[in-house]
Amino acid sequence: MQPDHPPRDDDATPTQDEGTSRLAALVSRLEHCLTTGAPADALLLSGVLAELHGLQREADSVRLRYETLFNAVPDPVSIIDAEGRVLDLNRAGLKAYRRPREEIVGKLVHVLNPDLPPNHMGPVLEALARDESYVVEVSNMRGDGTRFPVEVHSASFHDGPHHHIIAVARDLSLRQEAELNYHALLSAIDKGVLFQGFDGRPLSANPAAYRILGIDDSLDISASLRFDDWLVIDHRGYPISFRDLPPLRSLATGEIVESTLLGLYHHRRKQLTWISATSVPQFHPGASKPHQVISLFSDVTELKRDSSLFLRAQALARIGGWEWDGGRRRLYLTDEALRIIGRRDDPPMNLDDVMEQIAEAHRKPVEDAIESVIRDGGGFDLEVQVVRPDGERHWARLIGQSEGRAPMSTRLTGTLQDITQRRQIEEALRSQARTDPLTGLFNRDGILGELERRLGDDATGTTVIYVDLDRFKLVNDLLGHAAGDHLLVNAARRLERCVGDTGLLARFGGDEFLVVTDQRAGAGMAELLAERITRAFGDSFRYAGEEFTITTSVGLARHPEHGRTVQQLVNNADAAMYAAKRKGRNTWQVFNPELAQQQHDRVQIEAQLRRALDNGEFRLVFQPLVSLGDGRVRTAEALIRWHNPTLGEIPPDHFISHAETTGDIVRIGAWVIEAACRQMAAWRDAGLPLERVAVNVSYRQFLTEDLVQTIAHALREHGLPGSALELEFTERVLIEDAPDTLNTFEALRALGVVLTIDDFGEGYSALNYLRRLPIHGLKLAHSFLQGVPANPSDVAICQAVAGMARGLGLDVVAEGVESPAQRDFLLGLGIATGQGFLFSPGLEPDSFAAYLRQAGLRVPEATHD
Repeated sequence: MQPDHPPRDDDATPTQDEGTSRLAALVSRLEHCLTTGAPADALLLSGVLAELHGLQREADSVRLRYETLFNAVPDPVSIIDAEGRVLDLNRAGLKAYRRPREEIVGKLVHVLNPDLPPNHMGPVLEALARDESYVVEVSNMRGDGTRFPVEVHSASFHDGPHHHIIAVARDLSLRQEAELNYHALLSAIDKGVLFQGFDGRPLSANPAAYRILGIDDSLDISASLRFDDWLVIDHRGYPISFRDLPPLRSLATGEIVESTLLGLYHHRRKQLTWISATSVPQFHPGASKPHQVISLFSDVTELKRDSSLFLRAQALARIGGWEWDGGRRRLYLTDEALRIIGRRDDPPMNLDDVMEQIAEAHRKPVEDAIESVIRDGGGFDLEVQVVRPDGERHWARLIGQSEGRAPMSTRLTGTLQDITQRRQIEEALRSQARTDPLTGLFNRDGILGELERRLGDDATGTTVIYVDLDRFKLVNDLLGHAAGDHLLVNAARRLERCVGDTGLLARFGGDEFLVVTDQRAGAGMAELLAERITRAFGDSFRYAGEEFTITTSVGLARHPEHGRTVQQLVNNADAAMYAAKRKGRNTWQVFNPELAQQQHDRVQIEAQLRRALDNGEFRLVFQPLVSLGDGRVRTAEALIRWHNPTLGEIPPDHFISHAETTGDIVRIGAWVIEAACRQMAAWRDAGLPLERVAVNVSYRQFLTEDLVQTIAHALREHGLPGSALELEFTERVLIEDAPDTLNTFEALRALGVVLTIDDFGEGYSALNYLRRLPIHGLKLAHSFLQGVPANPSDVAICQAVAGMARGLGLDVVAEGVESPAQRDFLLGLGIATGQGFLFSPGLEPDSFAAYLRQAGLRVPEATHD
């Protein structure tokens, strides 16, 4: 990362001085050879020189790839002088330290690390004086005073006569992400980088690109870099049209256009600059066409001017040359080529000998290419694996070209480049792009690509097995993300043992895994594998002394009867998995037409749900909460109902979960609050004696920032005090985001709103929050009341909740009261308020008003219909 306004020296940079000295030394050695009259094969030298330009391009390609990775690392980079004063800081640093630039730049690095000793620069300067980098782990400080661990790499940086230090701070608190990008650190090689859109229009460029292209870095690149201002030529001097430029070819083909030598002649400045450029297309996820292209290039003008320097530079790049004289059946390899194949002490004398060192899988393509060039002329460019005499394998790029006229050319010349490191980097990147960093399994993109490939072949019998970990979120929320990660890794290992070599396993996302099997695994193998998976999770997991049970819900979808495309198979396996979860979890389900209908119905509900609020399809009914002792109505709970013209009356338990999944519950919830307040105000104006109205609030509403404002506005709009409104929420709200939840509860309490936990005991039972949050009461879950007074377990739970509420000073409401026996049991526990069909179902507003007018009547002895 270059500083925004680095010190400049127009004469030369240190990097240029070093390059010039190195080149001068090479020229001196070449002149010595010429002066001493050392014999040289002129024809051979001519042929090798003809290949120099191509060799340089290949050497640059490796360096350019490394720089691309380097520039992708978003680490803080500081430029520091010898006294430890910060001269500049990149954007990542400003973001990491959370301070304005003026608080850092111009100050000693103690502003970032107050713990540094006074002589902290001594060891740094000593290491740099030895031409070494200096690495240290420290804790840096953000603007708010918080600390975070970093690994700082310091290196020398020369800018003309100025000697500075580049310090790259790697955030160790995100070690996993940092490790993926660690080997992409900023290179000292000065390379130009140009970004162009899908139409070839320049978007942006780095400072080196501005310098190489001779553009003022204060100008906009898209306005300054116009093709009409330039004449572009190839390495032979022939003009190149705009559409044939490497970036445009890369955009058109979607492929990398590697090291291309280009001459850039600026008409107005009358200046010719030679560059070696590589263009790499960039794709949005899932796209088939690139949306932009990145071109990386370096200034090779001086190398182009002197071919003898090219020759030596290619040798330094570890690229060997070779020649095959078919007439004499003689093979010649340069010293670097012999090193690549491991035969410096035993040079091969003919093609057959060296062919034995090419891996068997690549031997036939090489033989065919050589035969074709000898017969028809032209050339070839192949990447092959070379097996050295000691058995070590290396990757090499083999380029050959005919030196005579076809047909039957007998002299071939070419180059041999060791590309092992590049192939390793590419393979590592491919693996990283397809691998989940936590579990080491395929990731989502990796498994979908493999499934796509299998469906392209004979896919009959290919089965997708969708695995979801039941209750994973509970472990993750209660024990922390470290426990969650530990669980995921151990779950992955169990699944690996189950799957073995019968299929492919991937972490599909979160706590979901995907298995792909095909007909080669045998008939019924997918079902056996699903059964094996559910059994494998019978044993509990342990973490930090805690023991917990995690089960699996598994869904299967088979090609072609359950889907012919990747998306269909995955979606249908997902639907089957949810069906297994509804069946009670810890089981598996094969996709069937009934699930397809359910999936269709779900899509229909979600589609209609998006328009229901705007179309006025919702209404509220009200269920009274009564005094269990005398049957008088104290409050009412507002219950939402939905009637859709197409789907008819839809029960709340059918559409509320969809609304929470899609996020529509936030708008719907705001409407419920406003409508309930409006109705409450109307009843008060009519003189009806009602303390307050209760509404249910989703956890998603608590995650928004405007819940308090929404409630305050509704109360103010209808002239109601906060005590006229009661909010009922599930226990999930308590642990979804504790710090923000506490702030929201305090703000609601300040409004006077009554806060009640609904369905207490059915969720996470986060008892710790009962004493920390300003909660007024609990609602005893209907499921616990169903078995009383006959079921001892339900009786014990109700007694425990009632006792705990008394101890904490909380009101208790029992919901789902359906019989006099249940009412009498609750009165015996000291629970004074209840609701349920014993008293009344949910009523339309007018019917509720009529019911309320009869509040003096005693409680009926029979359950309402």
